[in-house]
Amino acid sequence: MCEIKPIITAINLGKCVKTVDGTLDILTSVCLSIKSGETLSIVGSSGSGKSTLLGLLAGLDVPTQGKIELAGSPLTELDEDGRALVRARYVGFVFQSFQLLSNMTSLENVMLPLELGGIRNAKKPAQLMLERVELGHRLEHYPNQLSGGEQQRVALARAFVTNPRILFADEPTGNLDSRTGEHIIDLLFQLNREQNTTLVLVTHDPALAKRCGRSIRLEAGRMVGTETVGGY
Repeated sequence: MCEIKPIITAINLGKCVKTVDGTLDILTSVCLSIKSGETLSIVGSSGSGKSTLLGLLAGLDVPTQGKIELAGSPLTELDEDGRALVRARYVGFVFQSFQLLSNMTSLENVMLPLELGGIRNAKKPAQLMLERVELGHRLEHYPNQLSGGEQQRVALARAFVTNPRILFADEPTGNLDSRTGEHIIDLLFQLNREQNTTLVLVTHDPALAKRCGRSIRLEAGRMVGTETVGGY
């Protein structure tokens, strides 16, 4: 049986920032390997470095030390333009704050990553993906005309419409009530299974973390444990 190769590798990852009181270590000596198709949750208390680690793994930020490889690309050796190209090719994002463009309709928001990727006929796949997340009747609505749950479903459609190899999700239910959040998470995992996407999920919710196949815990910027939780 062939061993699944890691799609993300982080070696001796560190991040520090300078403050008026001196240097603050946000992450220290994090080593991590994520296999293709794996679902991984990153848990820990507020301020433990969860979102910082996700941002580094996705190439949204650069570490102070260490190396990151994503889908065969050495992120830590690339400039911002190079990292942006890797993200456009391999990565989708879902954030707590939705991050939809307010001057674009639902359909236009979902079409955008396809158009940026050079897809000419972006309307049809964007429409199909919005229908997949039960928003076929909201194509021409702007974000301020949508509920929080509807906005996050648009964000899910936008994230998955490019068939990304990796999806990074940062507290995707943080701004939603529990019932709406549960529906969003069900959709996220359904789409993830359908596309066999690698999922890296930051959450403070233990029940949500257990829906992933593996969980790692951060404390004060250090990785203090990893657990196989099975997923479902």
